Amino acid sequence: MSSLTYDLTLAGLAVGSAAALTGIGLIVTYRATGVLNLAHGAIAMVCAYVLRQLAVEWDWPLPLAAAVTLVVVAPGIGLLLDRAVFRPLAVLGSGPAQTLVASIGVFVLLVGGAALLWGTGARADAPVLLSGDPWAQLAAVLVLAALVDAVTRWTRFGRELRAVVDNRPLAALGGTDTDRVAAAGWAFGSFTAGLTGVLLAPYVRLDPYGLPLLVVEVIAVAVLARMRSLPVAVGAALAIGVAQAQLTRVHPPSAWAEPLVHAVGANLFVVALLIAALTVPVTDTRDALPSTSAPALPPTPPVAWLVAGVLFLLPFGFAGSDLQTSVQVPALAVILLSLVVVTGRGGQISLGQAAYAGLGALFTALLAAGRFPGLPAMPELPALAVAVVLVAPLGVLLGWPAIGRRGLALALTTLAFGVAVSRFVFAQPYATAGLGLDRPAGFHSDRVYYALELTLLAAALLSVAALRRGRTGRALAAMRDHETGASAAGVPVPALKLLTFVTGAALAALGGGMLGLGLRAFDPAAYDPVRALLWFAAVVVLGADNLLGACAAAALLVGVDAGVGGGAAAALIGVLAVLLGRHPWPTRPRFPHRDQTPGPRAPRRRRPQPPDGLIPPPATAPPARPASSATPTRPAPPAGTTSPTGVASPAEAAPPTEAPPTEAAPPTKAAPPPGAAPPIGTPPTGAAPPTRAAPPTASPTEATLPTAPATPAAAATPDAAGPSRPRRFPARPAFEDRGPGRSPHAAEPRSVGAGRGGSGKAPRGGPAAWQGRRLGGSPRAPLTAHALRLSYGAYTALDGVDLTVEPGRVTALVGANGAGKSTLFHCLSGTLRPDSGRVELNGADITRTPPHTRTRLGIARTFQELAVFPSLTVEENVALGAEQGHVRHPDPTALEALLRLLDLAGPVRHHRAAALPTGTLRRVELGRALAGRPHTLLLDEPAAGLDTAEAQRLARVMAALAADGMAVLVVEHDLDLVADIAHTVHTMTAGRITP
Repeated sequence: MSSLTYDLTLAGLAVGSAAALTGIGLIVTYRATGVLNLAHGAIAMVCAYVLRQLAVEWDWPLPLAAAVTLVVVAPGIGLLLDRAVFRPLAVLGSGPAQTLVASIGVFVLLVGGAALLWGTGARADAPVLLSGDPWAQLAAVLVLAALVDAVTRWTRFGRELRAVVDNRPLAALGGTDTDRVAAAGWAFGSFTAGLTGVLLAPYVRLDPYGLPLLVVEVIAVAVLARMRSLPVAVGAALAIGVAQAQLTRVHPPSAWAEPLVHAVGANLFVVALLIAALTVPVTDTRDALPSTSAPALPPTPPVAWLVAGVLFLLPFGFAGSDLQTSVQVPALAVILLSLVVVTGRGGQISLGQAAYAGLGALFTALLAAGRFPGLPAMPELPALAVAVVLVAPLGVLLGWPAIGRRGLALALTTLAFGVAVSRFVFAQPYATAGLGLDRPAGFHSDRVYYALELTLLAAALLSVAALRRGRTGRALAAMRDHETGASAAGVPVPALKLLTFVTGAALAALGGGMLGLGLRAFDPAAYDPVRALLWFAAVVVLGADNLLGACAAAALLVGVDAGVGGGAAAALIGVLAVLLGRHPWPTRPRFPHRDQTPGPRAPRRRRPQPPDGLIPPPATAPPARPASSATPTRPAPPAGTTSPTGVASPAEAAPPTEAPPTEAAPPTKAAPPPGAAPPIGTPPTGAAPPTRAAPPTASPTEATLPTAPATPAAAATPDAAGPSRPRRFPARPAFEDRGPGRSPHAAEPRSVGAGRGGSGKAPRGGPAAWQGRRLGGSPRAPLTAHALRLSYGAYTALDGVDLTVEPGRVTALVGANGAGKSTLFHCLSGTLRPDSGRVELNGADITRTPPHTRTRLGIARTFQELAVFPSLTVEENVALGAEQGHVRHPDPTALEALLRLLDLAGPVRHHRAAALPTGTLRRVELGRALAGRPHTLLLDEPAAGLDTAEAQRLARVMAALAADGMAVLVVEHDLDLVADIAHTVHTMTAGRITP
């Protein structure tokens, strides 16, 4: 081995040892707490400054200073973070998305505090803790890794740690002090961060921004180890460190390739982070993060915009440095508006917006100087416009990975992108050497240029406001509130994610170019990745989906730093972010929904029973159901009989009209206003008691929504094949408003398919089944599954399942938890893709068709856990289904009729879904599914969370849908409900449908 190779290997081992320490600390913290601590680098920087303060400024002996720093200060920071920040988040039940924002807040707070205490300049006099011999550092790392491994394998604490990693709530129930385990994890993680900082500080630039970012880069080793394996993390760190050192001896003959090779050699950890973020599955199911919630702030009143406008006009009265500082505010506000689009409205975590802003400024400078390849020199304003056009398509670089990533995985990807652009573009002389930038002709004056900036800011605000309204705005809000539900509603989520990132890239490029023109220079430090973290935290703190919040954040960031000093704004935003974690905004509640990744199902909740007196019980109890050893499978009822669902058959004879002898008299109701239809079940004056007679020519699509039979004998009509089974439901309308604000249409008769020539038509103006339109789409061949197989590792969820969902029938799937019902359901709806087998619709193979495309083919679905969009109103939820569903050009009158059919046409239509009860939300979800006019409806445990009366209403609607010709598949645990509505029942056991 040559001397050069040996020396480079030793240098690489030194760097790799420091990276291995970071990996060990991150993994231990994550395994003990479930938090990926992005503030690890900031803790390392603070400890390095503390050691320098003690040893250099205060002349303490180095061993004593090191002991205090590593044994007292570093673990103390970890314990403080656990006690003050992350333990309260755990008590509040915050998800990983909230802990991610909190860790970014801690990062920003520590960086800002260090800048205030020690200044922003670099320090070159950091003390050397260990000798320059890398073998000492390597030995320390290996000893530490072996010690941690031994503790986790062979001690009681290690067993407790593994239990907390596997299932923290279960470990707590088993008697493990999870708080003690988490505190130990934070203390050890901070100790390794401090050790990393004091080892690296003598050899790198010690400043509040450089060292934290350097440590953030080596997160790659923890990601490569999947946040679990210490040996993999240590090995990856040493290998990358040595390879990075060896690349410095590579000198390609090509002049254009040499700068690139040198850049890779100096930033191999950045390359590793980008590759790991794109290719390595980072986390398990607990980190399948929801998108960042936007605060449920009230709409901004006009007076607030008026006050903001006046404040933004004040700089016209400034002069000198104050006016020069104010020039930065509108430009930064435009950059922050890009985060409003991506994070606030689109729900995507993006930590790479500074890269797009820097590219906008860089491209503007290159175009104005005539140095952009293939394009001539141009004036500054056209150069800014062209730069925006060139940068916008680069949003696909983050939008494409975002299609399959959420939360932490997406945050790491965007962070890696921002760091890569900073290292490989902004920091390279071949791109920025000798590059100047000036303001456009006629706008050299600060006041004139500020007026131009305000004009561009107003245009950006109007553009973002327009994007947040209408059909696109509803789709974006749905994707943010419930991504899986939005896809099921027909929203093209992948295309919408690309749109948000492309729009965000364009806005960031516009703001970055404006900032560069305002500063009259391209300054790479203005677009540092650390600033991206600061901007993200500021937007989240002041309202991610608030246009005025972005403007306020820009003014705060610029004004506080100018008035107090560099780092003050970062410290303030960090404090606010930490406080936001402990006392969050009243965020739009996310209805709990199960991630679609495989795993054990949550226990089914018992349907709550209403308090006594709210819903009167039926006057007579239904007869007991005969016991049966086999689950019945019912054919469609023959002509002349009544199906047990309560839907009249095509040739149903007139049933008896006399009421049951034991039926109690209905409560007295106030008379309806003149001209209104009488309440359901109330006969006209002088008329005979109501009957359910249907004309002999009626078809199933003309059957009225079911009501109870008139006599007990009718309730016990037997099936064509099977034992006699009584009906379960008392006479009720399909839905009725039982509270204040009763819908004006609640008293009108409800019929499915009325207006088609049958006598089941409701009075003119009533909610009669879409006013003569079919509930479903045009008839089609059934949805079928052929030999579906799906395995999760060694576990087989589906084992050759065949199923047909026939039109005009209710098909039910029953079975124990874990039998494979929901997995089959997800394969049919497109949420999961089987390993083998086919899903066909109308003879066409749709196995690989995504969920939103299946919705547009006419397959709608609901979820066991509510999949409504809380930030949208009831009417907007249903309208979204019509806009994105099976029908290309929805009829507004059909939407209105559907709202009336489901008793959602009253004042409740204007209420946001966030504050509505479960029964109403079930109707909203069903309305959203039906608004797209599907021909096949998939219902996953539709009665979950409903009381008895609400379940009865839901059952009548499902029966009416099947009578209208729709194919209905139900996965349900309530066997009574299944027996009452299903024509065919399949039982699943161990991934198979049993005969």
